[in-house]
Amino acid sequence: MAAPGEEEDVVARYRSPLVSRYASAEMGYNFSERKKFGTWRRLWLYLAQAEKSLGLPITDEQIQEMEANLDNIDFKMAAEEEKKLRHDVMAHVHTFAHCCPKAAAIIHLGATSCYVGDNTDLIVLRDGLNLLLPKLARVISRLADFAEKYADMPTLGFTHYQPAQLTTVGKRCCLWIQDLCMDLQSLERARDDLRFRGVKGTTGTQASFLQLFEGDHSKVEELDRLVTAKAGFKRAYMVTGQTYSRKVDIGVLSVLASLGASVHKICTDIRLLANLKEIEEPFEKDQIGSSAMPYKRNPMRSERCCSLARHLMTLVMDPLQTASVQWFERTLDDSANRRVCLAEAFLTADIILSTLQNISEGLVVYPKVIERRIQQELPFMATENIIMAMVKAGGNRQDCHEKIRVLSQQAAAVVKQEGGDNDLIVRVRADPYFSPIHKQLESLLDPSSFTGRAPQQVAKFLKEEVRPALIPYQSKMGGKIDLAL
Repeated sequence: MAAPGEEEDVVARYRSPLVSRYASAEMGYNFSERKKFGTWRRLWLYLAQAEKSLGLPITDEQIQEMEANLDNIDFKMAAEEEKKLRHDVMAHVHTFAHCCPKAAAIIHLGATSCYVGDNTDLIVLRDGLNLLLPKLARVISRLADFAEKYADMPTLGFTHYQPAQLTTVGKRCCLWIQDLCMDLQSLERARDDLRFRGVKGTTGTQASFLQLFEGDHSKVEELDRLVTAKAGFKRAYMVTGQTYSRKVDIGVLSVLASLGASVHKICTDIRLLANLKEIEEPFEKDQIGSSAMPYKRNPMRSERCCSLARHLMTLVMDPLQTASVQWFERTLDDSANRRVCLAEAFLTADIILSTLQNISEGLVVYPKVIERRIQQELPFMATENIIMAMVKAGGNRQDCHEKIRVLSQQAAAVVKQEGGDNDLIVRVRADPYFSPIHKQLESLLDPSSFTGRAPQQVAKFLKEEVRPALIPYQSKMGGKIDLAL
């Protein structure tokens, strides 16, 4: 909420809807100024602690002063310093030194700007992935429950968006789940592959630290190891330029773009099913679908997911181009671009996962509509079964095929030219030629006999692949999500 006197300023300036309208508080905080600059101060503390432990003349009093002021950030002073110095890191060095006068001389000792900048980015990427992973696991869990509930319910399959062989509602949902499980694995791998930049100096050679420790290579290596561990990383990149390789950003945003593709496919399917009136996303009691058409029930959540997923998928182009144009040890044309694309990618992924969780928790299935659509197409699908049954009853396969072909064309004409229902089975019952199997027609037309192993596939998939993948997130499954918008 805006403070008194600030409301007009808030509404008079553009604010990204990713934060003001959609994203969760925790993801918004992860990319906030407070998180960023608070992390910078912690990194300066880690560096000073490690340098002290390795023999540099840093006192306990200096360390304690830094510890006491980690979150005591004068943002107004920092902004004024940056306006004067045109350098964000030095502005915050001065601001931190102002409240830590005893430690001022050793803050940022031996480091370059990328010590705080790049290492903070890696911490934020790691923490962002750790925020997304349980959200994705919750979506998978909700969809798994849905798939299990409707594992046996036959539904018309579509290839080329034309009627195809039957599947089940649960099996179709498993197609969605499989894509998301691949995304879960990719996000875990991206997080686990992240390393720390560590203490590498201005061009990655650690020359400044080697000078500080008077040529003692082992102490420089130990300094790198200590700071990396304090930041919660198991490993640091062994070689860097001034920055960590920008291909790291490509790897992370590629995974998020892939997640965007999965969500777009899922929500497109839901939008198409809503048009068919077979499945709908949740619709609130007082929700308005259209300002002009009161009867409308638009799938606006799924549409939002598709809209934002398209944005997420395009963002990977930024780090691809940035990595390609980094000259030698580094150029600064990466900075402004990364401020935008990294945050937007995570904020967007956060939004679509929260929205998809809300959708998956309230999916509405209309069995009668699904059944009616099956009955429109099933007679044609059953023709092969009818032919086989006639042959078993002593009929000639070729004669039966011709009979069925003629009747099928007549029934198709009724559907397409007259707008009537598919009456193929009525015609089969009326034709004396098929009298040997008339009593079998009901069993031959049982939809469940056309779904193959779909129910068994659902059970096996959920048991052997999906549920085990969710075990690490069981404590974070949480309750239902309620979207503000």
